[in-house]
Amino acid sequence: MALVTINFESQYLGNNHNVGIILPDRPRQLPAAEYYASGKKYPVLWLLHGTLGDYSDWLRKSMIELYASERDVIVVMPSALNSNYANWPEFLTGYNFYDYFFEELMPLVYNWFPASDKREDNFVAGLSMGGRGTCVLALNRPDRFGAMSALSGFPRDFHELKEEGGPMWERMKKSAVNFKDEAEFLDSYQNTWKVLADAVKNGVDLPRLQFGCGEDDGLYPAFLHFKERAEKELQLDADFFSIPGYKHEWRFWDIGIQKAMDFFGLKKKD
Repeated sequence: MALVTINFESQYLGNNHNVGIILPDRPRQLPAAEYYASGKKYPVLWLLHGTLGDYSDWLRKSMIELYASERDVIVVMPSALNSNYANWPEFLTGYNFYDYFFEELMPLVYNWFPASDKREDNFVAGLSMGGRGTCVLALNRPDRFGAMSALSGFPRDFHELKEEGGPMWERMKKSAVNFKDEAEFLDSYQNTWKVLADAVKNGVDLPRLQFGCGEDDGLYPAFLHFKERAEKELQLDADFFSIPGYKHEWRFWDIGIQKAMDFFGLKKKD
């Protein structure tokens, strides 16, 4: 594979910004000039890191480059700080990741690289905070993705979290500073359970949905609660998987991204 690291000044993030991109290999039997001038467009996997990470995490801690090579897919790995893939307009010069993703990163990738912009060729996946980010991006903009896979992350009902209290609510409500009040935050694009429930109720054409979690992960009970509620209350058509013996860890996420690519229909080359 060709590995590109692009650094550019982002309009929406207000600073220089790193993105890692994996590009397909030239088949050795094809002349270089013929291959690079073919105009072929490839499917795209938008791959999101977790809390405390950056664009390099998937490259350093998983075998994503091998998996992408086997399946001829472009993989785009942006850095997102600890933003929860949300807009933070009051953070210094503004760090508006949600807007950045759709209004800047996607146009950049589609126009600078041999990337297909067709919905059915675009997939988003991520781990932990990136799993939550996957839900934020795919459920709010279902027109942009054919499928999504959230690993160790899933829609959380902010109203329910508020009632329960605890560290997860304390973490989530930090994002409330981006809204005029808590009520607006509870009903915002960040409340992914509400976004999902409204989409199902209104018959929105959602991407194909996948959710996975390790059975020794501290989030596993909440994952099971989400699964039960989604199936019972929403009759949600989604692929759920869990693997015994795995915690909140890269060993699980490395297996999970392979399951995600299979779910997306990204087949291995012969």
